[in-house]
Amino acid sequence: MKQLAGGKPRGKFGAAPVFFTSISTILGAILFLRLGFATGTLGFWGAVGIILLGHLITIPTALAISEIATNTRVEGGGEYFIISRSFGLKIGSTIGITLYFSQAISAAFYTIAFAEAFSPFFEWWSGRMGFELPRQVISVPTLLLLAWIILRAGSGSGVKTLYVVNGVLFLSLALFFAGGVIDPGEDLSRVPGDGFGFFHKDQFFILFAICFPAFTGMTAGVGLSGDLKNPGKSIPLGTMAGTLAGLIVYLLIVWKLSTHASRADLVGDQLIMARIALFGAVVIPLGLAASTFSSAVGSIIVAPRTLQALALDRTFPSRRLNLLLASGKGEGREPVNATIVSFAIALLFVLAGDVDTVAGIISMFFLITYGSLCLISFLNHFGSPPSYRPRFRSRWYLSLGGFLLSVWVMFMIDALYTVIAYAVIVVIYLFIEHHNKEQKGLVNIFKGALFQLNRQIQVFMQKRHTNMDNEEWRPAAICISPNSLERDKVLDLMKWLSYRHGFGTYFHFIEGYFSKQTHAKAKEALRQLVDGTTMHGSTLYIDTMISPSYTSAIAQVIQAPSISGMENNMVVFEYAKGNVEELARILENINLTRAGDYDTCIFAGSTYPVRSANGIHVWIRSTDERNTNLMILLGYIIMAHPDWRRSQIKIFIVAGESERTDTGLGERVAAGRLPITLTNIEIIRLSGSQTVSEVVQERSSRAGLALIGFREEILRHDAIAFFTSFDAIGDILFVNAASAKDI
Repeated sequence: MKQLAGGKPRGKFGAAPVFFTSISTILGAILFLRLGFATGTLGFWGAVGIILLGHLITIPTALAISEIATNTRVEGGGEYFIISRSFGLKIGSTIGITLYFSQAISAAFYTIAFAEAFSPFFEWWSGRMGFELPRQVISVPTLLLLAWIILRAGSGSGVKTLYVVNGVLFLSLALFFAGGVIDPGEDLSRVPGDGFGFFHKDQFFILFAICFPAFTGMTAGVGLSGDLKNPGKSIPLGTMAGTLAGLIVYLLIVWKLSTHASRADLVGDQLIMARIALFGAVVIPLGLAASTFSSAVGSIIVAPRTLQALALDRTFPSRRLNLLLASGKGEGREPVNATIVSFAIALLFVLAGDVDTVAGIISMFFLITYGSLCLISFLNHFGSPPSYRPRFRSRWYLSLGGFLLSVWVMFMIDALYTVIAYAVIVVIYLFIEHHNKEQKGLVNIFKGALFQLNRQIQVFMQKRHTNMDNEEWRPAAICISPNSLERDKVLDLMKWLSYRHGFGTYFHFIEGYFSKQTHAKAKEALRQLVDGTTMHGSTLYIDTMISPSYTSAIAQVIQAPSISGMENNMVVFEYAKGNVEELARILENINLTRAGDYDTCIFAGSTYPVRSANGIHVWIRSTDERNTNLMILLGYIIMAHPDWRRSQIKIFIVAGESERTDTGLGERVAAGRLPITLTNIEIIRLSGSQTVSEVVQERSSRAGLALIGFREEILRHDAIAFFTSFDAIGDILFVNAASAKDI
């Protein structure tokens, strides 16, 4: 087995096992045993309603899983890993424990359903011997056989089994669709158009609780994350393919059932599909056996890995228990001890439960889990951390809808059980918090969302700031200018920087001493500026600064606390191109910002209108090592604003004929999941006496915005000549980073 960089074994599976694990669990026991009953009880449209409502929860969950899996390196533990690394270990462990029990109980559910495939045998025995055999004579040995196979041969044997049973499953479905009508004299349009039972709320949600586990199979393949070569690719592909394929098959089967059998047949015969299919007496029980057995295999592969991941995170209070459950066998770290525990739990439910009871229990567990996954996705969208850059993107309203629907459906199924389920989760959380005080808990869950909520409220209400830790770099920019009412390009720039990922504070500078007159002047200027930016949907916080000099105003502004609750980390100056006096005044005071270790930007505004469609050009030189990442990040942050929605970022690396260039920049951009293609990264070699400003003028004369780095050495020499050498092109943002940034 290949090794990862850190010496950890790399998984051996691709997207196919994820898909087959998902689809074999989706097309399982409920499809063969209860879908006909649901169709006969609720009618065609009622059954379709169950399928669509279930997928209105499972599809947003599948999208959320795919999104989160492509934003982080997913390891062993599948859904648990995703939840715990997004919500923190305390809440992740809480939900992970409920998830584990639902997976372990699922193994029992599918084993119980597997025994139903032998209904003809049980009927024969009852008629021949005069008494009924318990279903456990099939389900218990089946579970023990499954345990022996998994413990002896590991997950690889389980995955190989999936391919075989999926072949049998698809064959049985094909013969079912090829089958004919049971009663040719029946009015086939009666059942689809009847809709009986659809508006009987209690019946509908009882049957929904029984049928919902069928749709939960779409996340079964996620549990293989620790055994996948590339989880970020395999999980979205396999999960979404399984979910959509399952939806289509279920709708087609409901149509087939409702048009090929009477209501009485659908309600009275749980294996009605066998009477419709070609060779149904053989292939449908065989398909049921194959699907339930493969689903049991999938569940029993996934559940121990969830338990092992919980133990690896030291979830349980006993150190010895954590070590025992976390231990693995062989190079692939097969979770032998966790598998034994999982089989023991499954065996208890096999001995005590029936299909409908166990299905209802699983539904409540999975609805809690799916609601949590959708909530994670929604909070990541709402919080908009710059580090959240998944390759696959869902939509925030789909995730929010999936979360709300899952909670609503739980209450509709049984309000008392819902309250009890959430009470149990609270107790589990308090228990875990008591034994794992050092881990991240509820306080940190909504951090990104609270940042955004606080940002919007502060902009709207203009209240005082609250303390907030800054764990990753976001722009918290401040700008001061006396020309706010004459030119507004720098206001646009600040609006772009603070639109989604950061915060901006703009000060209109009024030179003079504080007095009644200057205060009134400041209030009027503030009213005009706030009204003007509000019309454009700005999230920029605006204020005024009255000070006797430009230097004293800068000193006051950079020492003022940020209204966002973040430490200010960037100062933006602005001047109009051609106005050397304004530029000179900035250069005279720039040392104030450097003394405070602020990133410094100087915006040179031109008389040209903003040409956002022409893109953002980032110019990098070999001496710009510290500025490079900051310029690229600023380009990415600005591009998030709707003004730049049809634009793109281009990076130009300029070097002399003998200078080295940053050949790893493309890899860093790709690893950072930034929307910059390799074709938009170009290396330019200066020839002869050609200057950087000449090359910039040639390539960026019509760019929407050019980002150019500058070093402290420039400020000690002929700084004005450097900045004015680019006057021939449009708007420029000169950038000087106080420290290196991570992309």
